[in-house]
Amino acid sequence: MGDIILSAQNVCRDFKIGDGSVVLALKHIDIEVEKGKLTILRGRSGSGKTTLINILGALDRPTKGRVTFNGGDITKLSDKKRDNLRRIDMAFVFQSVALMSGLTAFENVEFGLRLAKYPYEKRRARVTEVMTDVGLGKRMHHRPGEMSGGEQQRTAIARAIAHEPSLVFADEPTAELDTNTAIQVVGLFKKLVSERGMTIVMTTHDPSMIDIADRVYTLEDGEIVEQF
Repeated sequence: MGDIILSAQNVCRDFKIGDGSVVLALKHIDIEVEKGKLTILRGRSGSGKTTLINILGALDRPTKGRVTFNGGDITKLSDKKRDNLRRIDMAFVFQSVALMSGLTAFENVEFGLRLAKYPYEKRRARVTEVMTDVGLGKRMHHRPGEMSGGEQQRTAIARAIAHEPSLVFADEPTAELDTNTAIQVVGLFKKLVSERGMTIVMTTHDPSMIDIADRVYTLEDGEIVEQF
């Protein structure tokens, strides 16, 4: 094993529902994410993988246990510090690309750099660089409505990686794409890992994606039932 950038120790997450009963969404999760690798959390819908990625990415807190990022316990951070962590050190790619329809792809990526307080004088060059990296150098001035689903998702990936985060989370990023486009998007993730040294944690229910991962954790009913 190389350097561990992120780990979860005995993470549990409970939710109370309308009748007062408790749903155990995650049960005693232990995982390690190695720096510069692609880690996949796989499982069927309802297995707990989205709940887990939200906790790993400081979008939610565990009921029990802790998450360590770069050696520090992020479950104990204040809300403000968790916000800063997500804005600067982490990035997210979701199933719904969440691009702003009135902005071009270039402007969507640049807006992400503004939020991350990326130096103004370097933004234009950085956006051009990452749009070229994801294969959209000639499409960067199109709006989302003028782009295919795969191009939109690649724009979302460019926005996520532009500020050079330490860790990228991708929650079912290929779920709404056809098979060929999904393979292209996952191939892009693999390229970013192998050529750029990025660390990516991705959730999926698609077994065809497993072969490209460096590490795989399988979730079922909120528990890790297999890892390899």
